[in-house]
Amino acid sequence: MTATESPTASAEVQVLLSVLDAQRRHVLGGLDGLDAEALRRPVLPSGWSCLGLVQHLALDVERFWFRAVVTGDPAVIASLDDIDDAWQVAPDVPHTEVLDRYRTETAFADSAVDAVDADTPLAWWPHHLFGEPHLHTVRDVLLHVITETACHAGHLDAARELLDGRRWLVLT
Repeated sequence: MTATESPTASAEVQVLLSVLDAQRRHVLGGLDGLDAEALRRPVLPSGWSCLGLVQHLALDVERFWFRAVVTGDPAVIASLDDIDDAWQVAPDVPHTEVLDRYRTETAFADSAVDAVDADTPLAWWPHHLFGEPHLHTVRDVLLHVITETACHAGHLDAARELLDGRRWLVLT
């Protein structure tokens, strides 16, 4: 049973998790069939790779917003300064490790919001990064993460087409 099917999550949280899950599937599905070299190949002038974007989603999005901000996990909060640039994947890190980390972080995120109401206040706010809070509830974080994940899924669509011509959900 996934978080989107959980009888403990509020109906609104279930719907938001379902939408987020669709965007997460888009991210991973858009990368299906790319080998390790292609996943690491930058295709835009900024130099990011598909693998770097997935690592960013795992660490700077899923882990940060759900494990730090929503739950206030002290170990995660303490480790945030240890992340140099999540967009850059070290050459010795296997691509499978990055993809698995993303899946793991999404599962933690689902667990973090599975049994709460959308109006649940956030446990921690990174004042040092963002100043006064502009997000206040689990609903706000879910909407923010849905938006960011969807935006990056679109980036991956463009990168994938540049890498091998494949387009997401094109039937021809």
